Amino acid sequence: MRKFWVAGGLGAGLVLLLGLLLIGTYVAAAGLAGIGGRALGLAKGAVPAEYLTQVQKWGTLCPAISPALLAAQLYQESGWNPKAQSPAAAQGMAQFIPATWQTHGVDGDGDGKRDVWDPEDAIASAASYDCELAKYVKDAPGDATHNMLAAYNAGAYRVIQYGGVPPYRETQNYVKTITTLAKSFEAPAGPVAPSKQAAGAIYYAQDKLGTPYLWGGNGTAAQNGRFDCSGLTKAAYHSVGIELPRVANDQWNAGPHPKRNELLPGDLVFFAYDLKDPRSIHHVGIYVGGGYMINAPYTGAVIRFDKIDTPDYLGATRVTSDGAKALPAANAA
Repeated sequence: MRKFWVAGGLGAGLVLLLGLLLIGTYVAAAGLAGIGGRALGLAKGAVPAEYLTQVQKWGTLCPAISPALLAAQLYQESGWNPKAQSPAAAQGMAQFIPATWQTHGVDGDGDGKRDVWDPEDAIASAASYDCELAKYVKDAPGDATHNMLAAYNAGAYRVIQYGGVPPYRETQNYVKTITTLAKSFEAPAGPVAPSKQAAGAIYYAQDKLGTPYLWGGNGTAAQNGRFDCSGLTKAAYHSVGIELPRVANDQWNAGPHPKRNELLPGDLVFFAYDLKDPRSIHHVGIYVGGGYMINAPYTGAVIRFDKIDTPDYLGATRVTSDGAKALPAANAA
């Protein structure tokens, strides 16, 4: 009955369009898989505006790194928190331990001090350290970026010893994690491959239409199957075997970011208070086509279709399994 109510409110045309788009998603996934140009630059809104200039500048320090790769490392290390400190005494946005900072920290802003808590120094130092490692392993066979990341994780000696990424699961996972996460910061130069799980995620969300919103809702029996916005998107992708973080702004980096005119059904669409800062994301929905999403909007409302073209629309993410696994929240779990 609640599906009929939603269809009646929006018109049968949108429901028919949704069905056609779901079919189209399967076709696109089959026909376009693997398409995608070499990504250049940073996706709009991917990096907080206050750090954008520094990431762009230092991300081109040497051929082994890129702005997107540097952004991925910083996000993975600290989530852009310049005051981050780990139990192992790693400090600042780039999470240098004191001994490594003493040797490899640089004065990024030219103020005469090397301050691990200063974002400009930390960003510059992360790039500089990456490039130093790349020089150490430049003669090792294989991909220069992969070898540099392996040296960061396991040490340059091991990369040289094994002639490339060493056969350590932790190191191999680190290389895959950072290179995958970097894709969520890149501005794609070509079409982004569709998600094969998108139609299943939409099917799950569509089945929840008309369900009352609940702040913090995860759809449990104790909550009478109710959700909030990110609880719904997490559950929808869980239904197709992809585990997303619980919070909306943590879901933002679960894959590459298609442009508005490249959206496909199943893409997550995000809304933020500050369109230059992904940390200000406050809402997420699942795109269904035709400029609409399924979302759990707010207290007092029900899960429903809403238009995405609002002033706070930040952008979209095409969720991938590897992208979700690469997120810091997933690694910490």
